[in-house]
Amino acid sequence: MRLPELTESLTGRGVRVAIIDSGVNPSHPHVGRVAGGVRITPSGESADWLDYLGHGTAVAGAIREKAPDAELYAVKVFDRKLVTATDVLLRAIEWAADHGIGVLNLSLGIAGDKDRGRFAQALDRAAAAGLVAVSAAGLLPGSLPSVIAVELDRDCPRDTYHQGAGVFYASGYPRPIPGVPQAHNLNGISFAVANMTGFVARALEASPGASADALRRILAEIRIR
Repeated sequence: MRLPELTESLTGRGVRVAIIDSGVNPSHPHVGRVAGGVRITPSGESADWLDYLGHGTAVAGAIREKAPDAELYAVKVFDRKLVTATDVLLRAIEWAADHGIGVLNLSLGIAGDKDRGRFAQALDRAAAAGLVAVSAAGLLPGSLPSVIAVELDRDCPRDTYHQGAGVFYASGYPRPIPGVPQAHNLNGISFAVANMTGFVARALEASPGASADALRRILAEIRIR
C-alpha cells in the first residue's frame, strides 16, 4: 500500500513524543494519559513534571489532537516562567535520547549562534539514537539541519500544513476551548511547532525509524490531513 493511502489510519500509535516545556497536566481533557516524564533543573532531576503555567499542556493538547495514540512524555524545563538555561535544555535533549523517544517537541527557540555547536552535538547524538526533533525555524535548535524546522502561518487551517524551501508551515493555534474566542486563546509559533509535531508522529508511525530527512520526504508525499 502506498503511503498516501495510509493517511486516515495514522494516529501516532507506538510513537513516543517528548515535550520539552513547562510540564503537562494529564487531567486536562485535551491531553489524557501521559506515559511519563521528568523535571530537569540546574541542580538535577525530579519526578515533578506537572504543569503550573499551562503552556506545555496546550502544546500537548495540540499534539494529542493530531496524533491521538502517541505516547506523550513531559520533560519539564520551565516552572513559573518560560525561562530556562541552555545547560538544562541540553540535558533535556539527552534525557529524551536516553529514553527511547521518537519525536522531540521543542516549542521554543534561542536567538543567535553562541551555543550552535553544543546543540548540534546533542541533537546529532539524539539522531543516532533514533530521535527526530521539531522546532522553530530560524532559532536554535530549529536552525540546525538535523531538526525539522517549522514556521507560523496564521492562515493555515489547523488540520493541515504546507512546505516551502525546506521549512514546514503550520497553524499557530492550539485546540479550541469551548466558549473562548480563538483570538483570546494561546497562539503563536509554539503551537505551529506542536501541530507539526503531531503530523511528524503520524509520519513516523508510517515509517518507523525514519530519519529527519526521510520524514521530510514522507510528509511532502503523503500530505497528511
